[in-house]
Amino acid sequence: MNYYLQEAKRAEHLAVKLREQNVYLETILRDEMQIEELSRLEKNFAQLIEMLLIKKAEREHFTVKLNSEISQFTRFNKAKVRQTGLVADGWIELTLMENQRSSFRQLPFTGDWEIDWQLAYTALQDLRDDLTLLPIDPYLVLPTGNNTSREVTIGKLLAPETVVSNILECVADLDFTGSYAGGVVVRGYGDSSGQKHWFITDSFNLDYSLFLISGQAVKGTFAGSDWHDSAYIAKINEGKEQLTMLSRLPKELPRGQYKTYFAPASVAELLGMLSWGAIGEADIQQGNSALAVLSRQEKKLSQKFSLKENFKLGLVPRFNDLGEMAAQEFNLIEKGILVNSLVNSRTAKEYHKIANGANGSETLRSPEISPGNLSFDNILPSLDTGLYVSNLHYLNWSDRQIGRITGMTRYACFWVEKGELVAPIDNLRFDESLYHFWGQENLVDLTNFQEFIPEVGTYESRQLGGSLVPGMLVNDFTYTL
Repeated sequence: MNYYLQEAKRAEHLAVKLREQNVYLETILRDEMQIEELSRLEKNFAQLIEMLLIKKAEREHFTVKLNSEISQFTRFNKAKVRQTGLVADGWIELTLMENQRSSFRQLPFTGDWEIDWQLAYTALQDLRDDLTLLPIDPYLVLPTGNNTSREVTIGKLLAPETVVSNILECVADLDFTGSYAGGVVVRGYGDSSGQKHWFITDSFNLDYSLFLISGQAVKGTFAGSDWHDSAYIAKINEGKEQLTMLSRLPKELPRGQYKTYFAPASVAELLGMLSWGAIGEADIQQGNSALAVLSRQEKKLSQKFSLKENFKLGLVPRFNDLGEMAAQEFNLIEKGILVNSLVNSRTAKEYHKIANGANGSETLRSPEISPGNLSFDNILPSLDTGLYVSNLHYLNWSDRQIGRITGMTRYACFWVEKGELVAPIDNLRFDESLYHFWGQENLVDLTNFQEFIPEVGTYESRQLGGSLVPGMLVNDFTYTL
C-alpha cells in the first residue's frame, strides 16, 4: 500500500514539474514578442517627450504620465469560464503649467507615432487656451531636477491559452469563483525639466472564493511575477481544509471583547485604512488624521509594531506624479513611534515641510509591516480561546480623530477553544481603535512570517503593488454586533 501511495505522489510531483516547465517555455516565446512591442512603446514615448520640449513655449512647463498594459482577464463562476479576453490599453496624462496655473488632458496612447503626436499636439494647444481662464494656484509645484530611472521586470506567467486549464484543474469539483488578471503593466514619466522614468512589471493576481451550498466561503489571493503550480495547489488545499470546517454548524457569539488572531489578509485591510486620512502630512496638518495624536507624541503604539515603505520589492514605481524618487526604504513607524509621514511637494510648499517623494494623495504605495516572533505552529496554541479572523470588509472610520475603525468579519472566520478550531462564526461587526489593537497592552505578537496581499483592483486599469504583512494576535478586540 505504501509503495503505491509513494508512486502516486511521485507521479503527481512530476506532473506539476512538467506543467511548470511548459509555463517556462511558453514564457520565452511570449517574451520575444512582447519585448519588441514594449521597445516600440518606449521609443515612441521618449520621442513624444522630445517633441513637446521643442514645441513648448519658454515659460511653459509640462509633465507627461503614461499608463499602459497588455493583460489577460478571465472570470470564473462555479469552476467554469464566464468571461475571458486580452486587453491592450494605454493612455497618457499631459499637464501644462504656466504663470502659477495648470490644466491637464488624458488621451489615448496607441504606440503609433503619427496618431499619438497629433493627439498630444492638439491637447497642448487646447491646454494653452484653458490656462488663460483658470485662477492662480498658490501651491502649484513645477517639475524640477534631472531624475532618471529604468526598471524592467519580466516574469514567468501562464500563457493566455493555458490560464483556464492551470487554474481549474485542481478546483473542478469545487464551487470556485474568481478572476485572474495577468500580463505586462507599464508606467512612464517625462517632463520639461528633463526627468525621465520607465517602469515595466510582468505580474498576475488571482482573486478567488471557494463556496459551500450554504453560501459560506473561503477567500484567497494568489499573486506574483512567477506562476508556480505547486504553490497554487497548496493554496487551494489550504482552502479545502477551511471549507471542511465551514460545513459545521456556526457558533453564535454575544457582542463583547475577544482575543483574536488576524490572518495577513485581514491585517492588510486594517493597514489600508492608514491611506485614508492617516499617514499623509496634509491630513495631519489639517487636523483630519487618525495619527494626529501619534504625531504629537500624545500616544504610542506597541514597540512590536513597525511600518515602512519598501520599494526594494519592485512592485510599484519609486517615482511619483512629479518624477521625484522616493527612497528605496522609508520608515514611517518605528517601534510604535511615528518617525515620518508621507509628504508630497505640494504639502511641503504649503506647510513648510520637507518632501519625501510621496504621491499626490500621500497614500501608501508599497507598505511592509515588520514581522514578529509568533510561529505558524504556535498561532492556535497562543490564541487558546478566541476568534480566528481570515478576512474583513466594509471598513470605515467611525471616529477618525481617535483612530476608531468599524467593519465586519467575513469568509472563513472561526471560534477557537483550547487551541483547536471548533466552529465557524456568523459575520460580526466590530468597532475598535488602532491605538488599542496596535497598542502597547493589546498587541500580543506578530507572526514571524509575512504574506504578500496584492492590490486586485481593475477600475480603469490594473492596480499595482500590495502589502507585505504578517498575521497578528490581539487581546480584547471589541465586537459590537
